[in-house]
Amino acid sequence: MGLLESNQYLKSIELKRENVKSFSNYPFSLPAIKSLSNLQLHPKVTFIVGENGSGKSTILEAIATAYGFNAEGGTKNFNFSSNDTHSELQNYIKLIKGVKRPRDGFFLRAESFYNFATNVEELDRESPGMFASYGGKSLHKQSHGESFFSVFMNRFTGYGLYILDEPEAALSPSRQMSLITRMHKLVEEKSQFIIATHSPILMAYPDSVIYEIKDDIRAVKYEETEHYIVMKSFLNNPKGLLDILL
Repeated sequence: MGLLESNQYLKSIELKRENVKSFSNYPFSLPAIKSLSNLQLHPKVTFIVGENGSGKSTILEAIATAYGFNAEGGTKNFNFSSNDTHSELQNYIKLIKGVKRPRDGFFLRAESFYNFATNVEELDRESPGMFASYGGKSLHKQSHGESFFSVFMNRFTGYGLYILDEPEAALSPSRQMSLITRMHKLVEEKSQFIIATHSPILMAYPDSVIYEIKDDIRAVKYEETEHYIVMKSFLNNPKGLLDILL
């Protein structure tokens, strides 16, 4: 696909299939994992999309934790754990890294963002000044969407590897479009993104590759994704589809 560039931070991931004892046990029983061998990552933006339970967040979590990020989010310096439920997949994947190392990095996941914000609060009490990297005030004193967006705008500084799990969860459609603008600026500043998402807005970012999980995991065009097809069908004929649904 011509994706590889010498300056990207993470080139691909490989599943060490020979070490997997059984593909009948979770997480190896997931279709995305069963079919996984080598997944090339785009030097700028890689999207992983699929239905709930398809395994996209499991793959993303494994990449993040294998790289050294905390399983519940944050930078490599975060070491909190409120509920140790991440899978063992990280022990079975190999990360193929580039020559260059990122100056910055962050794993942001929607489902554990409250726990992350609480940890930032605790760290600020121990060492005042932490909030400066997150917009100048407690993330808990902003709305969920505002605090989420504040991390994108203030904490991501460029020349970084950013792994995002469903970042659209807290964002309005207009904020999702603003996130694309912010992503593009960071990409121009030599950043690389790996994103699991349901958002047809986010996955429209042009300089990217989209991997869709169904019975396996494969690269697809934007217009071929099920999320795009379903959303377009609904917006083109909401009354007709609602008549069917209701």
